[in-house]
Amino acid sequence: MKKLLCTVLLSVAAMGFVCLTTAKAASVKIGLMCPLTGKWASEGQDMKNIVSLLVDQANARGGMNGMTVELVVEDDAGDPRTAALAAQKLASSGVVAVIGTYGSAVTEASQNILAESEIVQIGTGSTSVRLTQKGLPLFFRTCPRDDAQGVAAGAAIVRGGYKKVALLHDNSSYARGLAEESQAVLKKAGVNVIFFDALTPGERDYNAILTKLHAADPDLVFFTGYYPETGMLLRQKKEMGWNVAMMGGDAANHQDLVKIAGVDAAEGYFFVSPPLPQDLDSQAAKDFLAAYKAKYNSVPVSVWAVLAGDAFKTLEAAIAAGKTDAAAIAEFLHGLKGLQGFSGELGFDAKGDRLGEFYRTYTVAKDGHFALQPK
Repeated sequence: MKKLLCTVLLSVAAMGFVCLTTAKAASVKIGLMCPLTGKWASEGQDMKNIVSLLVDQANARGGMNGMTVELVVEDDAGDPRTAALAAQKLASSGVVAVIGTYGSAVTEASQNILAESEIVQIGTGSTSVRLTQKGLPLFFRTCPRDDAQGVAAGAAIVRGGYKKVALLHDNSSYARGLAEESQAVLKKAGVNVIFFDALTPGERDYNAILTKLHAADPDLVFFTGYYPETGMLLRQKKEMGWNVAMMGGDAANHQDLVKIAGVDAAEGYFFVSPPLPQDLDSQAAKDFLAAYKAKYNSVPVSVWAVLAGDAFKTLEAAIAAGKTDAAAIAEFLHGLKGLQGFSGELGFDAKGDRLGEFYRTYTVAKDGHFALQPK
């Protein structure tokens, strides 16, 4: 009788263990680290809304590989110290991967914590080159690196058929870096850079530098600085009767540029920039943004939050393929090519950097609005 009782108890215990194990395996946890408070709170809220909606959609389809998706969200406040604490909480929560975060310095504060915990991390708005120079095999990002913009700008110049280019910057690390990267790309493409110099930002009169530029006789002026100076250059260039083509980088993507320059002076100016959410042209992006607006009665403020959705889609693809531990997920992501994301095709190189085109070209139309150009 005692033997029978022991056998029954062991059987019940075994069944309980199997049920517990099955219940545990029936769900998968994904972490999201984003700035829900602080100066970037609007970006963080959009990130949370996007990923939460994607989780709901995935679960409505039956989950990932038959597993219900659980989202664990931690606020990094856009602050490196807070991000380190958020990463520690996520590392102890049982997540298989973490999406985020937005700022490069904030992401960097979390990298080693998640790497040492053997958790895959996918940055979304962290563009600093050094983040993928550390040899961290579990780190990826759906945003481009800072130097990718120079490649996109150079490609736009080559497509435009310009042969004599003047490069002008404002000595900021961003603008000078973009000018130098563009110069290298143009040199490889055989485009002649006939001018390379800087202006002083914040001034009201740029006639002196415009006169120097005019004397160099370029067929394109590429000013890599910010929109206030861009607007002044455009207005004063028109006032001196010089109609040379002019372009910029994503620091020019601000509607006040047209107010400063005037519509007539700004017309035809073009710049390279990440696409605005409403300009994402894939059907998947259009359908998702419609669902987002229906649920939240708004649209995301920038493409950087949308890239959190792209990160989710790459993880969904990995887990749907049966990859549930960090090493297997990372191996899958390193081999990923051509996955259709909201912002375009997704894939990663050996360092974890995003593959594929991302930047688009905008032109100022006759009425002053920024018109997205075809690829």
